[in-house]
Amino acid sequence: MKNWFTITIFPLMLLMLTACAGTSHLAKPSPVPSPSAYPTVERPVASCAPGELSYDCDRRAILAMQGGYEVQFSFDETVVLKPGYERKKPKRSTGFETVVLVEDTGKRISMQHILVMGGGSVTKHWRQDWVFESPMHWVYVGGHRYEQRKRDAATVPGTWTQLVYEVNDAPRYSGNGKWNHRYGVSTWTSDRSWRPLPRREYTKRSDYQLINTEHRHTITPQGWTHEQDSTKVIRAADGKDTLLVREFGFNDYRRIEGYDFEPGLAYWRSTSDFWSLVRARWKDEFATHGSVTLPPSTGDEIFNKAVLELADAYRKDPQLNVYRNKFEDIFDKFVNVNIPARVAER
Repeated sequence: MKNWFTITIFPLMLLMLTACAGTSHLAKPSPVPSPSAYPTVERPVASCAPGELSYDCDRRAILAMQGGYEVQFSFDETVVLKPGYERKKPKRSTGFETVVLVEDTGKRISMQHILVMGGGSVTKHWRQDWVFESPMHWVYVGGHRYEQRKRDAATVPGTWTQLVYEVNDAPRYSGNGKWNHRYGVSTWTSDRSWRPLPRREYTKRSDYQLINTEHRHTITPQGWTHEQDSTKVIRAADGKDTLLVREFGFNDYRRIEGYDFEPGLAYWRSTSDFWSLVRARWKDEFATHGSVTLPPSTGDEIFNKAVLELADAYRKDPQLNVYRNKFEDIFDKFVNVNIPARVAER
C-alpha cells in the first residue's frame, strides 16, 4: 500500500470528506497527481452484436463502469467569452475509486462511487443513476433549486437519463441521451443541461453562478472516460445570462490491479442500509413537493459533513430506526426550509 497518495474531489461536484475510524473530516487536495504504481487491467469492450437489442447493449455498457479505478481529473478553461476575463490555471488531480452496484431493476441502474485512500480510509463519493425512457426527472434551475419536469414525449424513446447525486445523496445534475455502439465503441452523449458550480470552485469563486454542460461517457478497454463540454454562466438577479468562459473536462477511469479497494467495499456493506433510507427520504421529498431547494455553499458543507458523520456512527451502532430519526432532524434543518414562502412565490 502506498501511503503517499492524496485524493482530491471529483471535478463535477463534490467536497471530499474523509470517513475514517468513524470520523469524517475535510481532506486537503493535492494539485498534482502522483505517478501511478499500478498496472492497467484491459478487458474487451463488448459493444453491440448484429441483431442484438440496443437496450441490452446499453445496459451492458452502463454496468461495465463497475470496478476499481485510478482516476485522473483534468479541467481546462478554453474559449474566453466575456471581455476582460482571464483563463484560470488548468486543474489536475487524482484519486482511487471503487464503483459498486446499488440497484439494478432492468430499466433503472444505480451505482455508488467510493473513494479509497492510502491507509484504508474511505469517503462515500458521488452516485450515478441511469433510467431508461424516463418520462420526467428533476432538473437544476439555478439558485440551489431542483424541480421535477416532464419531458417532451417525442424525445423519450431509446434514451437513458443519468442522474448524479452528492455525497449526501442530494441531487447534483442530470441529463438525457442515447448510447451509440457504432464501430465497436459504446458512448453515451447527453443533451445540454444546467448544473451548479462544481465543489472545486463554488467554495472559492463567486464570479459566475451556474454551468451549462454536455456530458459524454465512453467505455474503453482500460475502463471508461467522462468528457464534459461546459460553459460557465453569470446569471444576474433579473435572470439575464452572460457567458463567461468555456471549459473542457476529462476524467479518465483506468481499471487497475494491486490497489486495495476492500476498505471501500467494507464501508458500503456496513452502511448500505443507512444510505438506502437516505435515498428514500430524498425521493419522498420530491414526490411531496415536486422540488428541492438546498442551502447555499457554506450550509451545504455543514449538511454533507453531518450526514457523513451520521453514517459513521451508524456503522458502529447499526440501529436503523434510531438513525432514521437522527437523519430526519438533519434533513429538516437543511432541505426546503421555509417551503410555504417559496410556494407562495410560484
